[in-house]
Amino acid sequence: MPIQTVTPRRLYRQIADQLRSLIHAGEFPVGTRLPPERDLAVQLGVSRPSVREALIALEVEGLVEVRVGSGIHVLAREPAATATRVDAAFGPFEVIRARQVLEGELAALAARQMTAGQQEALREALVLMAEDVAQGRSPSRGDRQFHLCIAEAADNGPLLRTVAELYDERNTPLFEQLGHHYETGPTWRLALAEHQAVADAIADADAEGA
Repeated sequence: MPIQTVTPRRLYRQIADQLRSLIHAGEFPVGTRLPPERDLAVQLGVSRPSVREALIALEVEGLVEVRVGSGIHVLAREPAATATRVDAAFGPFEVIRARQVLEGELAALAARQMTAGQQEALREALVLMAEDVAQGRSPSRGDRQFHLCIAEAADNGPLLRTVAELYDERNTPLFEQLGHHYETGPTWRLALAEHQAVADAIADADAEGA
């Protein structure tokens, strides 16, 4: 059963389905490793981020384990009965790209029209983030408040709801598993510094800097 090129529609799910079928058919036996991410991307005719999303989905299902520096190890031919089947409409990197486009524009808008009260709420969100980072915890509670404060400055209900819904995609199994691999104390500290810079630019009415 050779690997086949896939079409770009819900790409990570198509990739995961094909790899799942190959594992089930014994093309990649339990205890062996899948080809490297780069090789899979070439064989499938897709980008590496799409492959990464698919592998994370299979990891959530318990079929593989992604080990940094060691590769992608096959753990089982079938998902465990208690495993979560990933069926998110959008992959994490697609959501991240959407947030970057939308929230960058909202930050610039906030720099022009955020009220004093909204700026105070923004500073409170930063305090929450700093407290969690100092305790070695994910700063997600303050982070969510931070982004919603910026969206509220637009005074546009649909935009605020969109930002909230995109942010809450972080609570899906796929996003959470991705966080296990990429979110660490250093990345949280970097995120806090970046958020502080955005808040400073907004306070200075610097739309370009925000």
